[in-house]
Amino acid sequence: MSLLQNWCKGEGVDLNHSIVVKRVPIDTTVEHIEETVGAIKALGRVKVKGRMFDPDSHSLMVLCECSERVNTKTTPLDVPAGEGGELWTLHGPSEGEETPASAPRTTTEPEPELSDLAGGNSAESIIRAVGDLLAKTMRPTSESSVFRRLRIYSGITPAPAGEEHQDAWLEQARLMVEECDCSVREKRKRIVESLRGPALDIAQAVRANDPDAMPEEYIEALERAFVTSETPEDLYFSFRALRQGPGERLSDFLRRVERLLTKVVHRGGLSPNQRDSARVEQLLRGATESDILLLQLRLRERKATPLLS
Repeated sequence: MSLLQNWCKGEGVDLNHSIVVKRVPIDTTVEHIEETVGAIKALGRVKVKGRMFDPDSHSLMVLCECSERVNTKTTPLDVPAGEGGELWTLHGPSEGEETPASAPRTTTEPEPELSDLAGGNSAESIIRAVGDLLAKTMRPTSESSVFRRLRIYSGITPAPAGEEHQDAWLEQARLMVEECDCSVREKRKRIVESLRGPALDIAQAVRANDPDAMPEEYIEALERAFVTSETPEDLYFSFRALRQGPGERLSDFLRRVERLLTKVVHRGGLSPNQRDSARVEQLLRGATESDILLLQLRLRERKATPLLS
């Protein structure tokens, strides 16, 4: 906060319309910085007002002036600057007022699934516990529970009675392709058998064009045909806006985080090697009703090398 305040005074920038961007590569142009940070619609038009070398990270810190008032509670804490590149971190004027102790809480009872968190105070134990919970909530207990057959999907919106919704079907189809030990031919068969109507027409077109098309190609063709054309950036910022809803169990929030994170990575909004750190960051940022938020400050400095498995 003191850095931001002093820098704003020196450059004549309104503190409430300012933001500092860290970890920017030295050779990055002003135009690229303004375009990248300006992709966050909540900031409005962005103008670079100053740059400073940070010897700790061997990168630039950049002061930006925003046409909209900056609210770090609704602004992503980082932005992807390019495929495979390191995330740029954002620091705004209200960040100094945000502390875990002031976060709203509606219950003093711990989340049942996280009962084992109380047994360890270290950041590593918390991260491992979150990883274990994710593994339990996101993965099937047996092949017969998920992989035996996919639910019916036609591509029609809203989904007719008895059919699977678009996002749920795509998630289950990808999970089947990635986790099932059956052959490529069997995976392809399961996908086609679950399709009806327009979705089946798309699959038949893929098969007619290439009888040996991989299962992933069927899924990608269906996604291109029926999924709303959201850009990778739109998906990324939707992911960063996820918050635990009033009364929502932490395990349900974890499922929402993982579903959208998978979509972001699949569409190129984040590289696969950034997935774990992004997951931890969003769990801490969005879990408003859980004791896990109290560990936010301790875990922030470790998020670049999480221990999720």
